[in-house]
Amino acid sequence: MSTFRQPQIIAHIQKSLNYTVFDSKWIPCSAKFVCLGNFPRGTGVMQIYEVQHGEAQLIKEVEKPKPIKCGTFGATSLQQRHLATGDFDGNLNIWNLEMPEVPVYTAKAHKEIVNSIDGVGGLGIGDGAPEIVTGSRDGTVKVWDPRQKDSPVANMEPMEGETKRDCWTVAFGHAFNDQDRCVCAGYDNGDIKLFDLRNMSVRWETNIKNGVCCVEFDRKDINMNKLVATSLEGKFHVFDMRTQHPTKGFASVSEKAHKSTIWQVRHLPQNRDIFMTAGGAGNLHLWKYEYPAQRSKKDSDGVDVGVAGSVGLLQNVTLSTQPIASLDWSPDKQGLCVCSSFDQSVRVLIVTKLNVV
Repeated sequence: MSTFRQPQIIAHIQKSLNYTVFDSKWIPCSAKFVCLGNFPRGTGVMQIYEVQHGEAQLIKEVEKPKPIKCGTFGATSLQQRHLATGDFDGNLNIWNLEMPEVPVYTAKAHKEIVNSIDGVGGLGIGDGAPEIVTGSRDGTVKVWDPRQKDSPVANMEPMEGETKRDCWTVAFGHAFNDQDRCVCAGYDNGDIKLFDLRNMSVRWETNIKNGVCCVEFDRKDINMNKLVATSLEGKFHVFDMRTQHPTKGFASVSEKAHKSTIWQVRHLPQNRDIFMTAGGAGNLHLWKYEYPAQRSKKDSDGVDVGVAGSVGLLQNVTLSTQPIASLDWSPDKQGLCVCSSFDQSVRVLIVTKLNVV
């Protein structure tokens, strides 16, 4: 692809913050985004910014007792746009951002820090009930329905006597009708587990030999298509989730991308074959997945086995000297995204030419 036709990643706005920011999210149907983190004094902070005239204007800030690690809008309606967050004390809170002083829902979700959170069934994405999944250092993955108080609707925890592994990342997928839904979880020892919520069983598991920092389906609201998992050593894996072989599982392609940890992966909402990875050296890589000519073939026993495609690098950019820990695409404007890094800053980026790649 010629340089002129390649997408460009442009840092549109950079804002320095006076706290460590762990997560940043676009507020749906708005030019606003929210930043979550912790002040040096050990309390949590939630800030709402609005993009106006090429600048990010702070419009609201609230301090919370505990540092906030992660957030999602995935289980709320477009009218309410409530933000669900997980904090260092294991609490799940849901906030009305118009009045963020007191949560509209709260649950003591875990014994230890909530590392990761995801939502589905809200924003018109995914069929079925609005649900939130949380993954924690205590080794458990829990699914919550905000309409049900206190107890989770599903709890995936290690068996008696099994070692508790730190769960670093969770993601919903396969929510294409009212009955089906899956949760994927990644752990510090390289385990990836796919839980089928309809049958309450582990549908598939594998190990990628390095701590799993982030997992994401290319779409939550379709029959499982692709899953990307990123890891500590700068590698990511793309699994083709359409064909599951009884012994070989799902076909996958892996790519050594960054020289350090890949903290996050996010698929472009408007094109599920384009995704961005965020790295520990302060860089972003934009990728495109190419499907193979045939997505499955018969093995020697006549059983379908998946065929992995390939990934190509569209563009990369270094923005920071510190890890970029969060990234979120705007659901409304193609190519607009927000990312935060451990240099205590948040950046609004514009990625061009995404419609021609």
